[in-house]
Amino acid sequence: MSGEQPTGTAAAPLPVARAAVPAPAPVAATPAGPDRSGPAPAGPRSDPASHRRGFLAKAFGVTALLSAAGSALGLLRDLLLARLFGANQGTDAFLVAWTVPETAAPLLIEDAMAFLMVPAFSLALVLREENPEAPDPVRQLVRSTLPWLCAALCALSLGAALGAPLLVELLAPGLPDPGLAVTCTRITALTILPFGLAGYLGSALRAHHDFTAPAGIYVVYNLGILAVLLTCNAIWGVRSAAVGVAVGSLLMAALLVGPFARRLRGPAALRGPAVPGGPGTGAGRARRPQTGGLVLIPLAILPVAVFTLTRQAQVFVERYLGSGLPPGTISHLNYAAKVSQLAMTAAILICTVTFPLVARALAAGDLTAARDRVEKDLGQAAAVVLAGTAFLMACAPSVVGLLFERGAFGPQDTAATAAVIRVYSFGLPAQALIGVMVRPYFSVRPVVRRAGDPSPDDGGRRLLDWYPAAAMVLGLAVTVIVGLLATPAHGALGLAAGNAAGITTTAALLLRGLLLRGIAVRVGRVLGGQARLLAAAVGAAAAGAVTAGLPADPLLSTLLGGATVALAFAALGTGFGATEVRGPVLAAVRALCPSPIADEGKLPHGR
Repeated sequence: MSGEQPTGTAAAPLPVARAAVPAPAPVAATPAGPDRSGPAPAGPRSDPASHRRGFLAKAFGVTALLSAAGSALGLLRDLLLARLFGANQGTDAFLVAWTVPETAAPLLIEDAMAFLMVPAFSLALVLREENPEAPDPVRQLVRSTLPWLCAALCALSLGAALGAPLLVELLAPGLPDPGLAVTCTRITALTILPFGLAGYLGSALRAHHDFTAPAGIYVVYNLGILAVLLTCNAIWGVRSAAVGVAVGSLLMAALLVGPFARRLRGPAALRGPAVPGGPGTGAGRARRPQTGGLVLIPLAILPVAVFTLTRQAQVFVERYLGSGLPPGTISHLNYAAKVSQLAMTAAILICTVTFPLVARALAAGDLTAARDRVEKDLGQAAAVVLAGTAFLMACAPSVVGLLFERGAFGPQDTAATAAVIRVYSFGLPAQALIGVMVRPYFSVRPVVRRAGDPSPDDGGRRLLDWYPAAAMVLGLAVTVIVGLLATPAHGALGLAAGNAAGITTTAALLLRGLLLRGIAVRVGRVLGGQARLLAAAVGAAAAGAVTAGLPADPLLSTLLGGATVALAFAALGTGFGATEVRGPVLAAVRALCPSPIADEGKLPHGR
């Protein structure tokens, strides 16, 4: 059966529609006619596009606020870890055990689970809108997938705990204290089940355009870690960090259970708010014929899982090669990665909020809307991450000194971590662009399909399913080669250089993959916009480095360098014609100085 199976126990596909409700969805799917006109109030009617922008702005604001709080707490967690334990063989042992949740999070929360289940729930929602009088397809999907997922997660958690000695030996054979790493690994193995549940429930809520609870999971996660670290570090030492990770993961899943249950409680509560003018509302697309069911495609999971694990394998390479370097090297790499990833947070938030819209557009067959959204996301994500990259390039020493240099974390640790950050930063734009590109790629063939659609399991399309994984394997090969060649002479900097080179290779290959997948991104336009943003970032980093080096105090250095980078990036981006920078800058100028001069700089189409 080509790896496909119906969502029910019978041989025929399950019916997928929901119980009858007096909902307005059929009206939204019906072309406007005289019977809907009625007496209209005077004045122009609101534009659906402006409603859609308002929804996206609100969703992004909520997600950004909670994610920023989670990131701040995560940074506080790392600061506390550095203050309590420094960078030594004990923290190296914990960070090897941290590989389990560090791998489980992208696989089960951020990437693979979202790539699979957001498109699946989005398709179920589209089918519900097309046939609102039959049993609910969302509930059918939950009943068919959630029990199997829980069983698989329990098996993985048990396997990771039992295989902890082997995992530690494979990941860090040169570790001075493998026993401590084994203990911490067995504790962190408990995170696999709650992580998977959090990813599944969060994907369902995002598909319903409910972003608040999913955005708060890292707030409660880091609060759990901090609580255990503060209360138990004197008793358990670095093991308290591992226990905190397990406690935090349970809080993540618990936060989402209530909102998810309310979505399933009744037909009225199940309906996710439609985005005005968006896919699935009837605007911009013809109404598709009603279908009889959803069909699971279990084998669609494999390329997504392999891609995510291969991407995470870059960390495995660093830990493996770093275990043979002086004690503290793995910790320096970890702290540098944590700081560097802060520059990507807002960029990833953009595609987190817009991913359900892309998935709905693809489920509705609207490739043009999906392409336009992806192009906007690529530009906006690049603008955000390049601004952050310029800041890190200019201010890395002062940022690390300000954040970490206290307690057991000394000046030598600061210098080593700052140097790694600067090398890592070369790969940050590629990291963000991969996050944008891979989501629509996997949405083209989700884990479920309409029962009435032709099977997509022809050989060519099945091979394309593996394209991101193959691109990631090639990027990983570059990481390994550069790391092996550069590490003997440059130590941790060689490992960071391998990471940046490998992830950049993968990003270039994935851009080509979008075209092969049928999402006709206009490469010339995309690359032109990226080049303008890159030029602005280079100039901003150079200017910021000059001013950041003037004061000796790390706080003043960070503030002065950061302000210089922000102003230079805004000015250069506007001058180079980067739409993602010029539009907000001119809007800010018009808001601050409402004058004819400011209005003359207004871009066409409100951009």
